[in-house]
Amino acid sequence: MGKLAFVFPGQGSQFAGMGRDLAERFDEAKAVFDAADAALGEPLSALCFEGPDESLRLTANTQPAILTVSLAAHAVLVARGARCDGVAGHSLGEYSAVGAAGGLDVADLVRTVRVRGSLMQAAVPVGVGAMSAVLGPDRGVVERVCREASQGSEVVVAANFNAPEQTVIAGAAAAVARAGTLLGEAGAKRVVPLPVSAPFHSPLMVPARSGMAPVLGGLAFRNLAVSLYNNVDASPVTGGDAVRDGLLRQIDSPVRWVELIERMVADGFDTFVEIGPGSVLSGLVRRSARGATTIQVGTVEQVEAYLKRVDS
Repeated sequence: MGKLAFVFPGQGSQFAGMGRDLAERFDEAKAVFDAADAALGEPLSALCFEGPDESLRLTANTQPAILTVSLAAHAVLVARGARCDGVAGHSLGEYSAVGAAGGLDVADLVRTVRVRGSLMQAAVPVGVGAMSAVLGPDRGVVERVCREASQGSEVVVAANFNAPEQTVIAGAAAAVARAGTLLGEAGAKRVVPLPVSAPFHSPLMVPARSGMAPVLGGLAFRNLAVSLYNNVDASPVTGGDAVRDGLLRQIDSPVRWVELIERMVADGFDTFVEIGPGSVLSGLVRRSARGATTIQVGTVEQVEAYLKRVDS
């Protein structure tokens, strides 16, 4: 039997109402929401449960909200004996993964990702940066076109390698637009502008990385109970210092999700449990690891189904 991983979603998986049924049904989930509210000194739980969507889409809110829902669902599973052999998370989700593996507690994580979201939003004025999803061309073509589309300070790069034929590009809005045109000419099936507020995981995030350095440096990271496969190196780490370093570098570096999943498969993982809102990661995992089993756990119904599966 292969290994089982817990994986955690990033920004874009949020929706008003997420986590509400978990908090109403399970004490462990409610405790996580209560801890997050206390850490921020505001009702983050109400934003998760009720919205409005416009507030939930603000990066400084989105990041702690998704993390809290993910950790609430994880707490329910752990309290009922669920275990994993390794963890990973997409971008923001890496913080959830660190929490699941015992690296930091909920309060520190929520406060940290609130700062992270604020710094990432502030790094680039709204409208100056952009991101687009590219469907079709392989990694080499996307990277070549990004180099061609970059002009002076107007830089565009491959920011998220999500699946073999899905890459997200990010950078200056004009450069992203030029790259989109060139990629269409190079045979891309689609180039889809993304409704995001900043060009994440690109060189334009250097100010955010500089701002996060003292924040992460001031946290006492514990060594992890299981390996974290991190975004920036697509390789397993367990030491607290290595975890901190990976979280810092990923801010302005690409998310190497395809390589990360391929490395996990090579290391014996064949079951991936997506914990948190939505099912985006499950789709990406299946496209990089054909034959892998994917399971979503983000609602009461999904929790109960998973626990029944584990017990059977």
